[in-house]
Amino acid sequence: MSYIRAEDVLPKKLIETIQQYVDGKAIYIPSKQKKAWGSDTNTRSDLLERNRQIYEAFQAGETVETLAKMHSLTTKSVQRIIRKTKGSEAKRGS
Repeated sequence: MSYIRAEDVLPKKLIETIQQYVDGKAIYIPSKQKKAWGSDTNTRSDLLERNRQIYEAFQAGETVETLAKMHSLTTKSVQRIIRKTKGSEAKRGS
């Protein structure tokens, strides 16, 4: 995250008011509209693709333990991915 100098974007009076509360400290001002997780990167689509591959490999006979090692995940995580993906597939099929 990059920082913007308050002097470059805020009126002097507003800066003086903020300084009454936090003088010389960095503060975070949240966005008005919250973005969905992964919307600025490919992370979400990358994980969905990985999960689809895990599910397909499991359907083809690969074991949970092997899949966990291949993807550096715990067996519980692989089981959760398979369960969620199976549920998603069932919803799409109906």
